[in-house]
Amino acid sequence: MNQLLKLTKSFINDEEGATAVEYGVLVALIIAAVVAVIAILGEKINNGFEKVNTALNM
Repeated sequence: MNQLLKLTKSFINDEEGATAVEYGVLVALIIAAVVAVIAILGEKINNGFEKVNTALNM
């Protein structure tokens, strides 16, 4: 019984799972930022190519 109580206390005090969740949230935020930057830059680059294409077709 004493062994079970020690194991339960150890499980409750273990913060390893919380750290994994924090890293997961951090990775998700980084991915969201990268996607946003790519979306913004992609649109600007596309507009630049369209301007060049229009200028070359004149």
